[in-house]
Amino acid sequence: MHTPTLWDDTDRRNAVSGLRSLLRLMGTDPDSPGLVETPGRVIDALCEYADGGDTDVADLLKVQFDLGVDEIVHVGPVEFTSVCEHHLLPFHGVGHLAYIPAQGRVVGLSKLPRLLDHYAARPQMQERLTMQVADAICEHLAPVAVGVILRAQHTCLTLRGARKRDAEMTTSAMRGAFRDKPEARAELLALIGVA
Repeated sequence: MHTPTLWDDTDRRNAVSGLRSLLRLMGTDPDSPGLVETPGRVIDALCEYADGGDTDVADLLKVQFDLGVDEIVHVGPVEFTSVCEHHLLPFHGVGHLAYIPAQGRVVGLSKLPRLLDHYAARPQMQERLTMQVADAICEHLAPVAVGVILRAQHTCLTLRGARKRDAEMTTSAMRGAFRDKPEARAELLALIGVA
């Protein structure tokens, strides 16, 4: 279990007390056999969603290899899970992470999925998550182009509110040649299978 470094025992007791109050508000008895341990489990689950958010992005992307590559590098589909910051309900999906290296320099295969996990490991909005990943790749790799496409199902949409079970949200962030050159964007989308 991930325990936030800023928490102390008082924080945990207060969180458990608050969740017990929430259960009462929902019309249930927090002392019933099936619910007595629920507040602690909910806290543990929410903390798990934030596990891994302390990655040093610069350190993650600093090891690069000079391979002379000047075409699209794409990793995906990459599964990810995050939590909607508006409802604290999970959303999960897949990401496609791509770039065209500058001066032939690439990062290791696992680095881009780890980057996505880093930014997903906090209460988040998918739109922001997409931009954060694209901006980090731009900042640390200085590539010719960056393309990030995320497709996810949000339980705040599928299980509550509109209750549209099959609805997905797709977001994209295009930088450099993927934004400015239609042929580069078309090649990326065809590679991913979107176009």
